[in-house]
Amino acid sequence: MKLAKSLATLLTVSAVALVSSAAVFAQDKGAIGIAMPTQSSLRWISDGNELKAALEAKGYTVNLQYAEDDIPNQLAQVENMVTTGVEALVVASIDGTTLSSVLQQAADSGIKVVAYDRLIRDTGNVDYYTTFDNFQVGVLQANSILKGLGYPENPGPFNIELFGGSPDDNNAFFFYDGAMSVLQPLIDKGDLVVKSGQQGMETVGTLRWDGAVAQARMDNLLSSTYSDGSRVDAVLSPYDGLSRGIISSLRGVGYGSADQPWPIISGQDAEAPSVKAIIAGEQYSTVYKDTRELARVTADLVETVLTGGTPDGLDTTTYENGVKVVPSILLTPYEVDKTNYQELVVDSGYIKPEDLQ
Repeated sequence: MKLAKSLATLLTVSAVALVSSAAVFAQDKGAIGIAMPTQSSLRWISDGNELKAALEAKGYTVNLQYAEDDIPNQLAQVENMVTTGVEALVVASIDGTTLSSVLQQAADSGIKVVAYDRLIRDTGNVDYYTTFDNFQVGVLQANSILKGLGYPENPGPFNIELFGGSPDDNNAFFFYDGAMSVLQPLIDKGDLVVKSGQQGMETVGTLRWDGAVAQARMDNLLSSTYSDGSRVDAVLSPYDGLSRGIISSLRGVGYGSADQPWPIISGQDAEAPSVKAIIAGEQYSTVYKDTRELARVTADLVETVLTGGTPDGLDTTTYENGVKVVPSILLTPYEVDKTNYQELVVDSGYIKPEDLQ
């Protein structure tokens, strides 16, 4: 009798274990590799965490790697993901032109590739691109500068200096071109004056989006162009990390005082330190791109593709990568300044109130 009860108990436990194992297996849809550029930027930490959580919620195992802005390191990470076997790769590239060989390996293995917020160039083996409307980001930055200057009611002329993003990041050219579509006509008219004469991405680009590089360049501009007592009225900065470097340089020569108020300085990514700088009146604006939404949309796209579906709402004309037009999902960016930061980035939960103290 005891033996029969023991056998019955064993069979029941085994059945439960089998059901539990089946449930776990059903939830394991395979591995997704995520390659992010660096943890030195707050936005990439947020992107990585949000995307990992979104994919895990759908039942995928996630391998999230950061390359710390080291190109060979990112190549090795992606190669390892391909070798160990993933269903899809989501890549925010450091240099969008260096991945052709490893992405050919991915294609040969049937792995889907999504470029995440940075277009991967010079390869046909990138299947989709998820990002924001990057040309519009630049337009927002330029228009915020004009608003901060009080133009056209205050006609100027105003001295402006231009900074671009990293030349190895395709987005940097869209940001710059968007901004210059607004600013260049006013430069040609003489209402805006680039006193240093430095224009064009080949001149104003900032490798690796490095704030220290931007600070050093601003130091040079101030000493070479503005030592005659003239004033910098505005600075086009495409990213908050660069803006903070620029602010440090300007502070070093007396800007931010009653006698020398801050220039109008743009930015991007709504990083908490820069929103604090906006509240303090040091930085005029930033561009808010809800990376939570980008992560959600990317995770949905991966799920759709891996289950045999076709993503909706694709832009099939804008992003030509040197080999093909990459089907893209473009999200909407928003300008943030002192008047609306509470509503856009705090009330929405993007930044915690305590992070702005």
